[in-house]
Amino acid sequence: MGGKIKELYNNLCKKEWDPMTTGIIVALFSILMMAWWRPWGAVGAVRNWGDWILYAVGIYSNPDTLEALGFLDWGGDPNLQKSFWYNSGSVIGIGFVGGAFLSALLGGQFALRFPPLREWVKAIIAGILMGIGATFAGGCNVGGMYNALGNLSAHGFAMWFGLIFGVLFGLWLLYKEMEHITWGSGGAKTIDFPVQVQVVLGIVVIGAFIWGAYQYANYDGDELTDYINSLPGVLLIAVGLGYTMQRGRWCMVQGFREPHMTGNGTMAKSVALSICIVAIGAAVLKYEVPVRAEGEAVLAPINYVRGTFGWGGVFGGFVFGLGAMLAGGCGTGTLWRVGEGQLKLWMAMIVFAISSSLTSLWVQGNEWEANGVLGKYVYLPDVMGYGWSLALVLFSMAVWYVVVIWNEDSNKLILPM
Repeated sequence: MGGKIKELYNNLCKKEWDPMTTGIIVALFSILMMAWWRPWGAVGAVRNWGDWILYAVGIYSNPDTLEALGFLDWGGDPNLQKSFWYNSGSVIGIGFVGGAFLSALLGGQFALRFPPLREWVKAIIAGILMGIGATFAGGCNVGGMYNALGNLSAHGFAMWFGLIFGVLFGLWLLYKEMEHITWGSGGAKTIDFPVQVQVVLGIVVIGAFIWGAYQYANYDGDELTDYINSLPGVLLIAVGLGYTMQRGRWCMVQGFREPHMTGNGTMAKSVALSICIVAIGAAVLKYEVPVRAEGEAVLAPINYVRGTFGWGGVFGGFVFGLGAMLAGGCGTGTLWRVGEGQLKLWMAMIVFAISSSLTSLWVQGNEWEANGVLGKYVYLPDVMGYGWSLALVLFSMAVWYVVVIWNEDSNKLILPM
């Protein structure tokens, strides 16, 4: 019995999970999040953290700016829904990073990894680009592409297209870096921690999440009680997402990079399959069947439909893809790598947060999305019905899947050094 328990622990906590299995689990957690609350994303958390960083250092101090950011409610008091601990996007981010941290601890993989000096510089540039790209595209790789396609929004196709060329350009730049730049290649080091200490800390983290969920569930005090009482599910599902992605080392930008770098299409196929599952789940949830007792839809069709089906989505996808290549991880890839102690990604995330906050304030202040400057709001079922919309997403993912398989054998799409 002891041997079987150890085998189960190794499978759940130590071994790297198969990418296809990971993609399926990520899709199932994504559907659970939609059913519980709304589609999830990474940039909502990152932007909220950036808002608070800039507020803490005094850059966001003007009352008009604070009201535009949602920091103040109509009475001029602090808005609890904007709080780091109560904003739903922030709670998703906390749970996601915490889940990745838990996975790294239980697997004995957490370490403080200090990159070479050049990687610190790349992290800063990457964070700036990712913040700009995510704002123009209407989300990072999750909200702008993965969950956008999964939620039958046309802007997901725009970012998907832009991401391909952004990643290709980023890969070309990395080749040039390897060929011509030697500056700043030293200084890397790693601080490891005993495995036993990591496992004990992992158990403490599990207890912390249970305690946090309990606090949300038992909050009672004002008109936001019902809202806050719904956050335990948001937190725990996000923990599951972070844990799963770290355990499977599942990074969407790798799905765009590897076919053109090594010819390996495993991650691309996994992402395509995952999007198909999410799209089916979203179609079921957004159709007329699931309705709450009081008559409110479980998942409003407009959720994750952004007005960036146009140049905004393509440009944003390109810039974000370039930034993700320099960072070494997409929006979610950055967050789960933060959870396992990669300090380059800590820097990238902090700069990403600040860049996203500033760019969003600028774009929202000019009302570019609302006025149609970035593109159009296109919810595909409004144009072609649910059946054809779902068929379009599934067909597109099937085409991507087939092209990737063909490239694995032919290597026709590999970008030479």
